Amino acid sequence: MIPYGRQSVDASDIEAVVAALQSDWLTTGPRVDEFEVAVAQFTGAAHGVAVNSGTAALHCAMHAIGIEPGDEVIVPAMTFVATANCVCYQGGTPIIADVRPDTLLIDPDDVRRRITDRTRAIIAVDYAGQPAEWDALRAIADEHDLRLVADGCHALGAADQGRPVGSLADLTTFSFHPVKHITTGEGGMIVTDNSEWAESMRRFRNHGMTTDGRQREEGQGWRYDVPGPGWNYRLTDIQCALGVSQLKRLPGWLEHRQCLAEAYGPALQNMPGIEMLAVRPKVAHAWHLLVVRVSADEAGFGRDDLYTALREAGVGANVHYTSLTRLTRFEANAGDCPVAEQASDQILTLPLHQGMSQEELEQVIAIIGLQYDRVGS
Repeated sequence: MIPYGRQSVDASDIEAVVAALQSDWLTTGPRVDEFEVAVAQFTGAAHGVAVNSGTAALHCAMHAIGIEPGDEVIVPAMTFVATANCVCYQGGTPIIADVRPDTLLIDPDDVRRRITDRTRAIIAVDYAGQPAEWDALRAIADEHDLRLVADGCHALGAADQGRPVGSLADLTTFSFHPVKHITTGEGGMIVTDNSEWAESMRRFRNHGMTTDGRQREEGQGWRYDVPGPGWNYRLTDIQCALGVSQLKRLPGWLEHRQCLAEAYGPALQNMPGIEMLAVRPKVAHAWHLLVVRVSADEAGFGRDDLYTALREAGVGANVHYTSLTRLTRFEANAGDCPVAEQASDQILTLPLHQGMSQEELEQVIAIIGLQYDRVGS
């Protein structure tokens, strides 16, 4: 199977993990600090807070900005469910906004229409690795005194007009799941320029405690306080050692992903009914996902048929995502986001990752072409 995404681990990663295992600290140690500083510097932020998943990162962000029962947070319909769930974790209500038909990024015009006197924040997703329309969203947020949060879990290394993802919103969250640009096995991080939020999130990831084990070991004594709520969202030194090692290779991986995306484009132009999503001007796309629209042809051959054919041929196609408004959890919103709901029936994710070869890409293209040749005959 040619997977749509997978991790790339080499000897340097293994050496880094072994060194962490042989050290005095397996968690809350110096490699956590090192990873946080490295990601913050890479993304142009002042602070990084490492946690154990992208979902935990989103939850920490909602806690930091003070989301509570009665508050509303606007989220896009085309995203993984964690983007909405994190609001619910704080007792807030996610308000689902539609997306642009060409990019599937959150539609700023629809965001504006959904603002009420209970709206406290906007979460925009850099879908597939492409930065959202941050200037328009910032204008809306400033006009209504809202916090602006970036779900950048697809977009480590992306940029908008030369500004890296991580510097475009009040807080930005990342994921280090194995299919992402770099991996820590499972893991996530929040970056921000706000030191108070960063400190709040560090407590929140550690049961709400004012000190962690390393701080107490290094001279702060055994006493601690718990001034507010918290969870066990810590990321280990073992995982952070892997993350630091992976981050060093990210620029080359981003370049490879860009080359693969550029190779897909011309080949897919010749496929009837298949269209790549648009790329906004002046953005550096991180190409976490290669998403296409598949329109059913005259014979009725559509997305689901192509998905099945590719899987049977050994190509790990996938779908990202079903519109939130079509999930049972949010079924009260069914029909509210027609663009995202239509896209749910058409989009297909094709393989693209840093370990993918040109030969594998050509194989995927050939298999797609074969399916349409069969239908046409």
